[in-house]
Amino acid sequence: MITVTKTFFPDLKEYEKQLERVWKNKWLTNRGELVLELEQKLNGYLSTENIIITNNGTVPLQIALKILGNQGEIITTPFSYVATTSSIIWENCTPVFVDIHPDYLTIDETKIEAAITPKTTAILATHVFGNPCEVEAIAAIAKKHNLKVIYDAAHSFGVTYKGTSLFNYGDVSTCSFHATKLFHTGEGGAMFCQDKTLFHQLFYSHNFGHNGPLEFHGLGINAKISELQAAMGLAVLPHMATILSERKKVVDYYNENLDFNQLKTMTIRNNTTWNYSYYPVILPSEAILLKVQQALNYANIIPRRYFYPSLNTIEYVDQPNQTMPVSESVAKRILSLPLYVGLTTEELEQITAIINQNAC
Repeated sequence: MITVTKTFFPDLKEYEKQLERVWKNKWLTNRGELVLELEQKLNGYLSTENIIITNNGTVPLQIALKILGNQGEIITTPFSYVATTSSIIWENCTPVFVDIHPDYLTIDETKIEAAITPKTTAILATHVFGNPCEVEAIAAIAKKHNLKVIYDAAHSFGVTYKGTSLFNYGDVSTCSFHATKLFHTGEGGAMFCQDKTLFHQLFYSHNFGHNGPLEFHGLGINAKISELQAAMGLAVLPHMATILSERKKVVDYYNENLDFNQLKTMTIRNNTTWNYSYYPVILPSEAILLKVQQALNYANIIPRRYFYPSLNTIEYVDQPNQTMPVSESVAKRILSLPLYVGLTTEELEQITAIINQNAC
């Protein structure tokens, strides 16, 4: 079976070497030696300074919204994974959707100001498939209207924009280290913040609010990552050059062999060093998408309708009049193709042949 993605597994001995340290230390959680080492190494690899690694990639969004959202209206994208919207609602805020750019697939920054009201407190935008939002325009809008900016950068590990880590933009930026991501800790995530005061608040918020064992800075939740998860991250991180190189080969093959007279893919924003995190194709219609998907499935190839549906249409978003024509159209026609280390040329030939034969 060829799936849309496969988890990268380092050599078992490399993982065992890290686990031996855990057994030696007799320390499984509460920010042990491996967690601290992984944070240091990630800051070095990513050219960031302020990172907090967490037990998953959703809790950082919830913490950021708890601190910055103030139960207000959050301008956001309808084209993202459901966690972006569900986190807003979970933290008793209100999502206000702004449609996406048809080429970049990120929030259309030219439509943000029209959605701002006196109740707006923040902008929560997604770097879709690691493709940067128009971060400078969003920063200018936020400054003008005194809003906070949170970036769901779940797909953005290693991406740079104008030579700077994408995680260094916004008031808070979050990432996922889920097993499906190109860098992973099995399950995990991170949040990044440039402001020292806000970083301190994020830090204690991810550890029950603790200020030492007996006192508290304030309200918090448990978002701590374990030493076992950090061990996986330390075993995976040395392989990033290989992971990126192998994924680039797959992307290059698709770019050279798919029939772009029948389909399109997203446009990577200028001045971006991309990470080859996903390969989405947009078909002419949902009917053709279903035809292509069925043909691939018949050959035991499993792509993914990602992202689907457009988030403004999910049932617990109580805003039925918020139509998002671009997002709704793209969500019905987009298919993420298999992309992972280990895909063979023969498999890629089969995938592209089936798509080219059926995408009409």
